[in-house]
Amino acid sequence: MKVLGIDIGGSGIKAAIVNTKNGELLSERHRINTPQPAEPKAVAKVIKEMVKHFDWKGPVGCCFPTIIVDDQCMHHGNLSKDWVGVKVDKLFKKECDGVKFYVSNDADLAGVAEINLGAGKNVKGKVFVITLGTGIGSGLFYDGKLIPNVELGRIYHTNGEIIEKFAADSARKREDLSLKDWAKRVDIFLNHVKTLHTPKLFIIGGGISKKFDKFKEYLTVDVPVEAAKFGNNAGIIGAAIYASKKSKK
Repeated sequence: MKVLGIDIGGSGIKAAIVNTKNGELLSERHRINTPQPAEPKAVAKVIKEMVKHFDWKGPVGCCFPTIIVDDQCMHHGNLSKDWVGVKVDKLFKKECDGVKFYVSNDADLAGVAEINLGAGKNVKGKVFVITLGTGIGSGLFYDGKLIPNVELGRIYHTNGEIIEKFAADSARKREDLSLKDWAKRVDIFLNHVKTLHTPKLFIIGGGISKKFDKFKEYLTVDVPVEAAKFGNNAGIIGAAIYASKKSKK
C-alpha cells in the first residue's frame, strides 16, 4: 500500500510517499522548517502545504513529537503550549479539506518501522527505540507490540534538569560537544533506562544515528545497542505503516 508519511519535529517537518510493505520511499523526501512559534494553526498550514506538494488525497500517517491519547495532544513537548488538548487529527483533516489523518507519537511510530521492518524485527522481549533530536523520544515494544507514550526524555537527570535537555542531540549542538563527550551523556541515560526496564535491545534513531559507528564505542551500557535501519526516515515510514493498518480497520 502507498501512504503519505509525515514526521513533525521541533525543527523540521518531513514527508514522503512510502511503500508500507517494505519501507521503501517512493518519492523524494520533502522538508519544510517547523514554524516558530510552532502553534497549531501555523503547523497545520505547513501540513496542508505538504499534502498539496504531493497532490495527496489518500490516508496520511503523522508522527507528532509528544504524547497523543485518542488523537488528542496531552503535552506540548518542544512545541507551543497551545497544543495541549487539541485533537490533532481533526485539526489537520479540517485544514486539508477532509484528508484522513492517523496521528501518534513520533518515537512510537519510528519504532513501528523498526519493529516491523528494521533493526527490531523478530526480537522478543522488551525493546526501546530511542530517537535523539531536538528532544529524546522513546518507543517501547514488548514481543513486537507497542506500549504507547513512554516519554523517557521527560525523566529527570541528577543535576535536576529534564534528561533530554542534557542528552538530546540538540544539547550536543547547543553546547558544541564532541561526539565522545555527548555519547557519555547518552550512556548515562541508557544506563538509567536499563536499571529501570532491563530491555533486550536499544535502537538509536534520529538524524544522529547516521553517525552511530563514530560514537557507539563510548556507550558502556550492558545491553545491545543498534542504529535504526531506517535512520532519520523511520518516523515517516512508521507513520505510513500505522496509517495503513488503521485505515483498514
